[in-house]
Amino acid sequence: MLHYIIPGRGELKIENVVLDYNGTIAVDGRIIEGVRERINKLKEHVNVYILTADTYGTAKEECNNLGVNVLYFPKEDSGIFKKEMVMKLNGHKTICVGNGYNDIPMFKESILSVAVIEGEGSCGKLLANADIVTRSIIEALDIILDENKIKATLRS
Repeated sequence: MLHYIIPGRGELKIENVVLDYNGTIAVDGRIIEGVRERINKLKEHVNVYILTADTYGTAKEECNNLGVNVLYFPKEDSGIFKKEMVMKLNGHKTICVGNGYNDIPMFKESILSVAVIEGEGSCGKLLANADIVTRSIIEALDIILDENKIKATLRS
């Protein structure tokens, strides 16, 4: 479990981290360098889920040795699938990380959401629904793994 105490906002107990695949942890279908190591650190504390429509057809190969839950969804109505997944996981114990329009519904269900601007860009409307906005997935994962960075960004 990840545990954050945020001044003026209270306590968060996180059991799950949900990561969008394309555009978030992967660009052009390939996992970004440094992501695997950070996912391994995350797995020491929480359940990690990767959600993907597998646009490039590379997710199975790329995620093969990560030892996390990789869930595939249809390209149509993907936002609904993502939202339902977070609801099943208990959104008030879940952090979501994404970059696209279809991530908005899961951001609204999670206790903490992180928008990532990577090599495929980020949906402007998603940024308005994010608790934290980062310049990269590496930055996002490092913030999630560091209680002080969460406090500095979210304190009231």
